[in-house]
Amino acid sequence: MRSRTEDRVIAAAGGVVWRPGGGGGIEIAVVHRERHDDWSLPKGHVDAGEHPLQTACREVLEETGLAVAAGRRGLTTRYEVDGTPKRVDYWVMRCTGGGFVANDEVDELRWLPPVDAAALCSYEHDRDVIADAARTDLPREVAVLLVRHGKAGSSDRWEGPDEKRPLSSAGREQARRLAAVLPLFDPVSVASATPLRCRQTVAPLAERVGLTVAERREFGEPEFGGDPQEALDAVQRALGAPGVDVVCSQGGTIPAVLQALGVHGHGVTGLLPPAAKGSVWALGGRAGALVADYYRDLDPDPDARA
Repeated sequence: MRSRTEDRVIAAAGGVVWRPGGGGGIEIAVVHRERHDDWSLPKGHVDAGEHPLQTACREVLEETGLAVAAGRRGLTTRYEVDGTPKRVDYWVMRCTGGGFVANDEVDELRWLPPVDAAALCSYEHDRDVIADAARTDLPREVAVLLVRHGKAGSSDRWEGPDEKRPLSSAGREQARRLAAVLPLFDPVSVASATPLRCRQTVAPLAERVGLTVAERREFGEPEFGGDPQEALDAVQRALGAPGVDVVCSQGGTIPAVLQALGVHGHGVTGLLPPAAKGSVWALGGRAGALVADYYRDLDPDPDARA
């Protein structure tokens, strides 16, 4: 039997922060850590209660002073520190403001084209992360956050109209987690299918970011069954528009929309993509060059340090 020490994983997260560069390219921020005398990407340990995306954005701000909007998932790197496995989850992030000031962790920041940023980095795994972020066949940003409503009370026990069935206590906790993490994508709109449980799922998020929840009937199961193309067209339009739109829908709608876009479950062609209650699909790009990151939940990382 393995001990707790042997099971331990150091959980960390960071960001590949980019901004537009010359000639239509991009520049990436790399940082120098005086204590280690190395060049790397901003990152840090996941604290208790954090989802790794929260860690990544927090660490970027603390180490660089830069405000960012989260985009697609980057690579996950794995290596050992003094014999203990370490996992670092990265996200690609667009710089939206702020400015660097030297601090206790980082004494210098440089904006460089990806090739030069990779050459400056001290570690091979950072170079791999930068190469992934610099890919031109996939978008770096997402445009749609497709949310499945949170857990609701049993339909068998509910005596009123199904559209009025509310979230359970577990569903309200899922809504709270969504409101804590999804603002990191910098959404510009929040919408919901008509059932109360859908609206309740994204209401805390809308309040957090200062938006109102718009009604989108086409994403409800009955409406979708009557005219699937209307919801699919709405997603396609959102994918081509600036900003990030959040839409809360139902389990009979989300997998069908994703399948129509060419997204499949676990890489198996023909299998409907998953859409657990309280889950999120982060979509960007277009059919044929689509980013589709699945967040089964936004719970705190179980490997976070106490």
